[in-house]
Amino acid sequence: MHITISTAALLASCGAAFAQAAPVEPVWEDPQTGVFHLGELTVVGERQRAYGQTSGQALSQDKATAQDIYDYNRNSLDDALTLIPGVSVDGFGGSRNEKVAYVRGFDLFQAPLSIDGVRVFLPYDNRLDLGRFITPDLAEIQVQKGYVSVLNGPGGMGGAINLVTRKPTKAVEGEARESIDFGNTGGVAAHTGFASLGTLQEKYYLQASAGYRDSDGAFLSKKFDPVSFGGVQTENGGRRDNADTRDWRVNLKAGFTPNDTDEYSISYTKQEGRKESPFSTVEPIRGVTGMAPGGTPAYQRNWRWPKWDYESVYFLSHTALGEKSYVDGKVFYNQLDNLLSAYDDGTFGPRVTGRSFDSYYNETGYGGSVELGTELIPMNTLKGAIHWRRDDHKSRNLASPDVNSIFDETVREKEDTTSFAVENTFHATDRLDLVGGVSYDRRSLKKADDPDLVDSGVKNADHAWNWQAAAIYKLTDTARIHASVSDRTRFPTLWERFSTRFGVALPNAGLKAERARNYEIGWADTVMPGVNLAATAFYSDVKDVIQGVNVGELVQNQNVGDGKYYGVELKADWTVNDKLIVGGHYTYLHREIDGLNGIDVKPVGTPKHYAMLYAKWEAYPRLQLIPSLELSSSRYSSDRFETSYTKNDGFALANFSAEYRVTDNFTTGVGVRNIFDKNYEVQYGYPEAGRSFFVQAKATF
Repeated sequence: MHITISTAALLASCGAAFAQAAPVEPVWEDPQTGVFHLGELTVVGERQRAYGQTSGQALSQDKATAQDIYDYNRNSLDDALTLIPGVSVDGFGGSRNEKVAYVRGFDLFQAPLSIDGVRVFLPYDNRLDLGRFITPDLAEIQVQKGYVSVLNGPGGMGGAINLVTRKPTKAVEGEARESIDFGNTGGVAAHTGFASLGTLQEKYYLQASAGYRDSDGAFLSKKFDPVSFGGVQTENGGRRDNADTRDWRVNLKAGFTPNDTDEYSISYTKQEGRKESPFSTVEPIRGVTGMAPGGTPAYQRNWRWPKWDYESVYFLSHTALGEKSYVDGKVFYNQLDNLLSAYDDGTFGPRVTGRSFDSYYNETGYGGSVELGTELIPMNTLKGAIHWRRDDHKSRNLASPDVNSIFDETVREKEDTTSFAVENTFHATDRLDLVGGVSYDRRSLKKADDPDLVDSGVKNADHAWNWQAAAIYKLTDTARIHASVSDRTRFPTLWERFSTRFGVALPNAGLKAERARNYEIGWADTVMPGVNLAATAFYSDVKDVIQGVNVGELVQNQNVGDGKYYGVELKADWTVNDKLIVGGHYTYLHREIDGLNGIDVKPVGTPKHYAMLYAKWEAYPRLQLIPSLELSSSRYSSDRFETSYTKNDGFALANFSAEYRVTDNFTTGVGVRNIFDKNYEVQYGYPEAGRSFFVQAKATF
């Protein structure tokens, strides 16, 4: 009890400042978790030749490290992103069971996801499920907000998320870990495992890692109140029904370092997953419950994904050209195989009616980029980049699979995207950098043979100019301020333009691109030894926002109007002594969308207020205690047709973990999340996990 009261007092003492991005590097940072610098996103500043990547001060970049992921037991990407200020994670995404993230209000369409700087892009709909990406094999998760360099290629309208893999740091090194999650009934909720082996030699390095996560579904709060239709409950509490998931990933890497400046690496990543889709607790289930009075709401979809497999191979290089120039290269090939299985009803029995089908996606993307940079004069650094990628989508459907073996005609869409970018940094003084960038993006539709489409009105090509500027001033040796403006475009996906959503939507082939102009001003300083503070104010003016609207009994993606997103981020951390760190972060985000023709459009998925507070205390030698508190205000969610809205209550989640370092190479720990068993939702009808416990262990050599 004395420990709990003392920790609460420490958290309260720093609460006024709110605080730190992903929590600062902990007392026990693992030195062998090497970052694969070739895989980091480009940021603003001078080139750090020893690592072959751009260093310097990134504008509004935060990260979660491998140690953060372990300390807080955040083993899936959606869960780990909640550690980072300015990022909010939405719930199950309705009947698709997709975890999605928003970076200062921009979703994954507008703030793309990459692995080692290679974009993870699903050519048809790009509806990524962050719950499919496990995290124990990562060195860090980078998040850039607002200002994303045009050198990184098209699509960074409002931010970027990058998963950086590991690179070995010793001649021989390895790691193995296991964690087990338990629900509030004591039942096992999930297993997560990871192992890696690597070697770093004078001229080369090799790295191999593998991880898995296996869950039969989380356990709901004991305060959950079931809903019934026709006297039958949609969810009876306890373990969440129809929520099984299985995911694994392998990453292999080989690198050649012929000298101190050059590096050449080839990587291979393969991940496979499958998932079920929990039912909404507020809608009837065909074959399980009765229909609601009056037939509203309608029966839910009965969907599962037996296959969600992603594979990527990519080559990255950095070559110094003399002492003042460099060239970076990137070549990649990605493939996604996806199977959506629909069933007759919620019993998931034989599939014989027209409601059941198998929908197969086979998607490939390939391309590359070249970036060159040089110091024209001692005060000037000029960089340029060219990006090209081709995305090829193939889909086919099999209706009533248990009685039919004849597939529908294969549908194919193919599209090219090209980007040309130039960025110049003028080192005006030793303390002042001025940065300007411009890019030209073009997409070209090469093929679209969906039989449901009407050829008239199909926009075969689109293009856009983008620009940005920033000033970074170093006030003192520890303090800096920055100001930036970035004007970027995001082209709509094939799905947004062409999908009928299995007969409930109208295509809109003439859908226009979205555009956002992001303004930002920020300050950061070490105000006294051990005390770091930072504050950022941001404003985004968004044009031609894309969202679904009702058209009769159907839904259609339209440019619904313009939006304004603005707010502040406050961060702080205080290293009290060599045993204790306290800190946290706070984000205020306001979003409004002016719908056309009186359309009521609510910004979904983002709370107006979000904060995380934490402490890391080495209470006794080898024993570290980590209490944390997550605070969120209310947020809107939409129904599965994206046309009606519900306001979900805010919540406060108290968490605690303890780690014991048995030896220098072996650590074990226990923890509890949602200590008070809060019953809450971030998406209406999809309750989140109640109180849960975990045990974990990690061995290194």
